[in-house]
Amino acid sequence: MFNPYSLSGKTILITGASSGIGKTTAIECAKLGAQVVITGRDLTRLRETYNILEGNGHLLLQADLTNNKDIDALLIGLPQLSGLVCNAGIFNPKLYSFTSIEEAEQVFKINFFSPFDLLRRILKQKKIERNSSIVFVSSIAGNTITSLGSSVYGASKSALNGLSKALALELAPKQIRVNTVMPGMIETPILAGSSISNDELEEDRKRYPLGRYGQTQDVAYAIIYLLSNASSWVTGTNILLDGGFTLT
Repeated sequence: MFNPYSLSGKTILITGASSGIGKTTAIECAKLGAQVVITGRDLTRLRETYNILEGNGHLLLQADLTNNKDIDALLIGLPQLSGLVCNAGIFNPKLYSFTSIEEAEQVFKINFFSPFDLLRRILKQKKIERNSSIVFVSSIAGNTITSLGSSVYGASKSALNGLSKALALELAPKQIRVNTVMPGMIETPILAGSSISNDELEEDRKRYPLGRYGQTQDVAYAIIYLLSNASSWVTGTNILLDGGFTLT
């Protein structure tokens, strides 16, 4: 039976695949037939993801994407790609007035310049095929909404949104599509380990019209749509995934 969302025959690199959205995306892509290449800094957790993947032919390539030598090694090990998910990122909430330039640079280095440089080098080495799809994991923070302490984080994610639109135009002649997903609050280990109390989180969930935070699967399925042939006429788009939060 024809399935436009099938990823069979596609080879997809997913960064930040050791936990959260990246881990779930890798698992779900493998279920749909993709050969998945996962990368991240934490080898132990990356192996946990790898061991869950269905099917054969997957690759695990440990790398710190802020380290040039690690990127060099990653590129050597990469097969030809038909999909790329730039998911690795950090969130460091802090009021602008108390944020040092070094802290801001670190956020931008991980959230913007690392995917910027990785993709640039992948394209330069012709590691991504025609008719491929690139997906950046952005956020509702920045272009869509803001909150106290998210100025630098939101700015870094807004930069990704702007980059994706320009790249969509630039890479269109090669039939390479570029899009972003913009999640609201997602239930991840980072959230569970934060200093925010359960009562505070429960109160915040009420601000979402659908009555809950997103699950990592909610984001993974949107990414899969953008990676699949079902979205072959979609490029330069920022898909909002927020349970209706920005409507209120």
